Amino acid sequence: MKPYHGELKEDTKENADFQRVLFTGFDSQLVIMAIQAQEETGEEVHDGDQILYAVDGEAEAIVDGREMSFEKGDVLAIPAGSRHNIRNTGDCPFKLFTVYAPPQLAAGLVQRTAPEAWGRIAVTVP
Repeated sequence: MKPYHGELKEDTKENADFQRVLFTGFDSQLVIMAIQAQEETGEEVHDGDQILYAVDGEAEAIVDGREMSFEKGDVLAIPAGSRHNIRNTGDCPFKLFTVYAPPQLAAGLVQRTAPEAWGRIAVTVP
């Protein structure tokens, strides 16, 4: 297990991958994401809590059927067991970072595109 140390907002802005795991600990995980224009995360439910921070762009969050705007500077905390989806409503990639507690993805996972993630095709980086 390696620590993450960096400029999180800058790393998020520069990221072009749909999902890139930066850190995985025993109890939490840090992931940066880039959701392309008019794409979405896909509806999902996690067995742990998730906190998302919007770094750039504009999107719509749907949590348990409730729709809300989600844009640069916003934080969204999603309780375990809540059905949710994030849709990019802008013309540029929507950039965010998220913390899962407990971890939900494989350590070092990189999923370059949303369809790749939906198909569970991924690479693991050291």
